[in-house]
Amino acid sequence: MIVVNTDYIPGREIKKVLGIVKGNTIQAKHLGKDIVAGFRHVVGGEIKEYTEMLSEAREIALRRMIEKAEEMGADAVINVRFTTSAVMGGAAEILVYGTAVKLK
Repeated sequence: MIVVNTDYIPGREIKKVLGIVKGNTIQAKHLGKDIVAGFRHVVGGEIKEYTEMLSEAREIALRRMIEKAEEMGADAVINVRFTTSAVMGGAAEILVYGTAVKLK
């Protein structure tokens, strides 16, 4: 599966647009890591617990989007974008979306 954030794939021609595909997840860290993150927030610096959480969430959302594209028979997903939103303290939603296409 080819996944790109451009509206074309160099050297390939799009035969058919299958539609929008998306994947999402809402992730939260457990209370112990949330407390550690709170201390880091006070003293400054990278909050590694949340960096890890969002990285994991991006991978899950991306995998779910690819699975949807494969179910549609896509060869690629173009125009891929990520977005995030806070759902509650310590929890965030990651949404990834793009256009599933068949290639010649």
